[in-house]
Amino acid sequence: MIESLIRKLERRDVLADFERKALIEAFTEVREYRPHEIVVRESVEQTTSNLLLEGILCRYKDLRDGRRQIVALHVPGDFADLHSFLLKHLEHNLAALTPARIAIFPHARLREISERFPHLTRMLWFSTLLDAAIHRQWILSVGRRSAVARLAHLFCELRARLDVVGMVNAEGFKLPLTQIDLADATGLTPVHVNRMLRELRDRGLMEFRQGEVSIQDLAGLTRLAEFDPEYLYLRTREH
Repeated sequence: MIESLIRKLERRDVLADFERKALIEAFTEVREYRPHEIVVRESVEQTTSNLLLEGILCRYKDLRDGRRQIVALHVPGDFADLHSFLLKHLEHNLAALTPARIAIFPHARLREISERFPHLTRMLWFSTLLDAAIHRQWILSVGRRSAVARLAHLFCELRARLDVVGMVNAEGFKLPLTQIDLADATGLTPVHVNRMLRELRDRGLMEFRQGEVSIQDLAGLTRLAEFDPEYLYLRTREH
């Protein structure tokens, strides 16, 4: 059920059998969400954390005029709000962008893990630090990368993150998002996103069509994005 989380953790460290068992026994139910359904509302106290099993989630903030900024995308294997275990509420909303299945981890069980399994706790802590590293790259993209490089970097990042959980093939990967979603994640307008997607296609680098990313020139896309996966900490080492 939570194989994607285990696969993600074991890409970076080694899990003991008893640690896998502790994770499997820590979640209590699986919930399903429709596209655009809110999973966690801003400022509402939380007693559980959400592990994404299938689909794509986003963290986002709204302005008074209705404009939305997506500040994070989550793929299967991600704890979307593990930090709510300590913060108790979020200062942003968490919503499904696609149909989503989520495993629910009560904070009481996460507290038990933190008290009984120090190595596993460090691995889960690492995942929140990884979220912060990704967030810093997003800030760099919005602040300094050109529009086309911004999109290229997002596609490179998502390809690397989805590859960790076995969701990438030789041609590309599924990404059932809209151009509006991409615009909200990159700080661009939907019209500008459409133009940049056309530029990526015309350069022979990649194509995004009907929820599918098809990459023709990964090396060229990586150069354009100045993408260095080091910030994703994909090497295995003990924590």
